Amino acid sequence: MTSECDDEIIEEIRRRREAHAESLGYDLKRITEDLQRQERESGTPVVKRAPRGPQRVAKPSSA
Repeated sequence: MTSECDDEIIEEIRRRREAHAESLGYDLKRITEDLQRQERESGTPVVKRAPRGPQRVAKPSSA
């Protein structure tokens, strides 16, 4: 269940993402470099988490 406000926020994010990608010619390398630059310049600490390994899933018992 999403609210009208959530939809507006999501749409704004999509518009900004599209404009950013367009401004860099949809070049993934340039987009990544630009986002990393913005991250560095923001001064805001970014949490880097260690990757998790695969998790074992219990098999359902046949009863």
